[in-house]
Amino acid sequence: MIKVCILDYGSGNVSSVYNLVNYLNFKCKISNNIEVLKKSTHIILPGVGAFGASMRKIKQKIPLKVLEEEVLIKKKPFLGICVGMQLLADKSEEFGKHKGLGWIKGSVKKIKSNKLPHIGWNNVAIKKKDQIFDDLISLNDFYFVNSFFFDLKDKKLVIGETKYSHNFCSVLKKKNIIGVQFHPEKSQKSGQILIKNFLKMK
Repeated sequence: MIKVCILDYGSGNVSSVYNLVNYLNFKCKISNNIEVLKKSTHIILPGVGAFGASMRKIKQKIPLKVLEEEVLIKKKPFLGICVGMQLLADKSEEFGKHKGLGWIKGSVKKIKSNKLPHIGWNNVAIKKKDQIFDDLISLNDFYFVNSFFFDLKDKKLVIGETKYSHNFCSVLKKKNIIGVQFHPEKSQKSGQILIKNFLKMK
């Protein structure tokens, strides 16, 4: 049975992600409890707001050693959403210099545009075929709110790109780890399909 743990660290979009997973009839909990983490089959890290503030909250509220064991050693499927994806990086340049989780090599940089934030519906161009894109007829139906992007060191991990002034990584995959820069919980039917695809991962 699929059991989803939506990591609870005070992010503003946690309840929206919960509502979507619950609507899709999957068992899920918003939690930072060690036992819930260990019993989960899939883990989601939502995120809105600034990188530095989010990282501080995670260090305070999430049992990182347990999380890393479940994701990096036991290889449970993991989804980072928006800032939740950016936190996987080594570091960020958003409002100063901040260290990230360091799970994926790279840094978070500002989008090169005079019109920020990048907000609204935008396309995702598939760079590499993957099950996360299964049954998605159109890839121009995802909702973004971001001024920064994840500049990955290993470009082979970029499986989806979006253009806003320049191309940036909007979907990444490293083994059991998926990251999306957009908000599936605000992306209507496309977001529902993407979350279903993630929850099919083993």
